[in-house]
Amino acid sequence: MPDLLQYDFMQRALLAALLVGLTAPLVGVFLVQRRLSLIGDGIGHVALAGVAIGVLTGHQPVLTALVVAALAAVAIEVIRMRGGASGDVVLAIMFYGGIALGVVLMARAPAGGASLNSYLFGAITTTSPADLWTFIALATLVMVLTLWLRPWLFAVANDEEYCRSAGLPVLAINVLLAVLTAVTVVVSMRVVGLLLISALMIVPNAAAQPLARSFRTGLGMAVTMGLACSVGGVTASYYLDTPSGGTIVVLAVGLYAVVAVTAGLVRRLRNHRERHTLAHEHEHGPGCGHEAIPHGDHVDYLHDGHLHAPHHGHYDEHGPHAHTHATSQDHGHDHGLNHGSPDGRQGSPDHPIGRRHG
Repeated sequence: MPDLLQYDFMQRALLAALLVGLTAPLVGVFLVQRRLSLIGDGIGHVALAGVAIGVLTGHQPVLTALVVAALAAVAIEVIRMRGGASGDVVLAIMFYGGIALGVVLMARAPAGGASLNSYLFGAITTTSPADLWTFIALATLVMVLTLWLRPWLFAVANDEEYCRSAGLPVLAINVLLAVLTAVTVVVSMRVVGLLLISALMIVPNAAAQPLARSFRTGLGMAVTMGLACSVGGVTASYYLDTPSGGTIVVLAVGLYAVVAVTAGLVRRLRNHRERHTLAHEHEHGPGCGHEAIPHGDHVDYLHDGHLHAPHHGHYDEHGPHAHTHATSQDHGHDHGLNHGSPDGRQGSPDHPIGRRHG
């Protein structure tokens, strides 16, 4: 690691990776909530046209890409909100048209092929000091606005209709999120590449979801994973002599795979233990050894101070012995609350108790 830091270009590369690791998951979490995971990819396609314009005109490609990407983001959100059934077709035309225009224009520039690859797949070692300062300013803007507007972004991402009826400016908030996505794409294009940046916005959030119990916790986990993948990917690419963008995304996807498999195994183990704990191994019936007590139109069996009633292969909990004289109406109520629960806990669609039939 110390030998890596002795080079100025690697210092800039690591700092740029740090910025990308912070901003990409921070904005991406709201795209995941709104099921717009591929919007960042589409904006990246259009941003390539802005890069090509900057290269051809001699302007800073980062700034021209930012302008084009921001305009495309506004257009995307307006089309998505008002485009109706044809909106997806219009967006597809915009995305493919943007990358096609970028390829054509870049071919007219000197050394167009090399420049094209560096922007499409990332070339972090070519980040100049001017690029870095621009990235720092843009990343700071994205982080400040996203954290400041987080309650509104979260509300709109979860229920647009309710927010609209409550008087929130839903269209303005969505447009702002689209513009923040565009800025994040531009910040990340040197590090990850325009074709891969969407992965760093989405994959860490997807990996954090099985582990998190709240939005705040999930966001913190996603940002931590994004930082680990971006900085770790740049470091690994230096020693392995591989493209930084691809290395970062491979690390992110690998991390997601590990989390998904581990979470699945833990969930299955927990469900197995819970089913084993809740299993009622004793069979109730005539001659079972427990006192039979009439209860409405059926017979309960007194077991460990509780009344158990056989019911289609499982047992309904009818409360402690003190409730022996419950009416038929009370019985129906208990049956709904304690369906299949030997210990009197309430069942729910997500709880194994509520699903134990037969």
